[in-house]
Amino acid sequence: MLRYTLKRLLYGLLVLLGVVTLVFFLFNILPGDPARMMLGEHADAESIEVINRDLGRDKPIGLQYINYLNDLLPISLHNNNDPHNYFFLDSNKYTPYTKLLTVGSTTVILKAPYLRRSYQTKRKVSEIIATAFPQTALLAVVALTFALVLGVLLGIVSALHKDSWIDRLTLVLSTLGMSLPSFFAAILIAWLFAYVLSDWTHLNMFGNLYTVDDYGTGEYLDFKNLILPALTLGIRPLATLTQLTKNSMLEVLSQDYIRTARAKGLSRRRVIVHHALRNAMNPVVTSASGWLAGLLAGAVFVEYVFDWKGMGIVIVDGLDQYDFPVVMGSILFICVLLILINILTDILYGLLDPRVRMQ
Repeated sequence: MLRYTLKRLLYGLLVLLGVVTLVFFLFNILPGDPARMMLGEHADAESIEVINRDLGRDKPIGLQYINYLNDLLPISLHNNNDPHNYFFLDSNKYTPYTKLLTVGSTTVILKAPYLRRSYQTKRKVSEIIATAFPQTALLAVVALTFALVLGVLLGIVSALHKDSWIDRLTLVLSTLGMSLPSFFAAILIAWLFAYVLSDWTHLNMFGNLYTVDDYGTGEYLDFKNLILPALTLGIRPLATLTQLTKNSMLEVLSQDYIRTARAKGLSRRRVIVHHALRNAMNPVVTSASGWLAGLLAGAVFVEYVFDWKGMGIVIVDGLDQYDFPVVMGSILFICVLLILINILTDILYGLLDPRVRMQ
């Protein structure tokens, strides 16, 4: 098991290195000059050169890549004599660190991964992510909970009424939910429930978790703004979990031990709840855990349409303003979450099924 776990971790690190490399080179060869964006169209060449030197963009692309890896690694090498180094050790401006050892002019330090600073606001990217991610996480968890509860109920009903009009209607709605693009679904749902039916729903087309009080006394939690984004984000997992629950229930209901339970005179409700449903939930729970990671990454378009102040808004605004550190840091953060979830899932599979460890 130890060898299997180490292999999963190694694969995860290699994938992460590939993502870091791809993200770095992609955003450093894109057209657009962040220095000019910061200074305006009428900036002079000398000012642009100063800004690029301060950002480290005056160095060769290969050296920039090495410096970026050095910033991300928890154990880094830094030159005490380089005033343009992001971790110049005469200043605590960038991040706390611990000196491990010094050899000549090079110091080895222990630190948290440094995602650099926003070009526009000068805030640390890690601080921006720490502010935005909880709202994305809340949206993803609520959407998945909605999809899991409703999907299991619809799947059970569909399985118990196989080939009926309920089953056919569920299949049509599931197919529509899986094929409907999130961006289009968000616009459609916002228009229908927050505009056409606004007199009945009293929902807002745009809104955040926190709303400014009309009397200027501060902010308050407004959970109704969570309903439409969560509904939109939960449509695709709802469709998948409904069909998965139905198929799993049908398979379990055909097993011999279910027929035995019925022959013993157990009620239909007891057979379904205590025997069939318990065994049918294994693939559903596995799929739901995978969907959580997907929802965290896929909330960008939904957040943008509903103006939900999460990671989606951060990424879109960063792209619009050529704020590359924010975009790169946000993408890497989401990728790390996806990789960690996949690694943990693989490890759990290895614990539950020894055959998986042989692959």
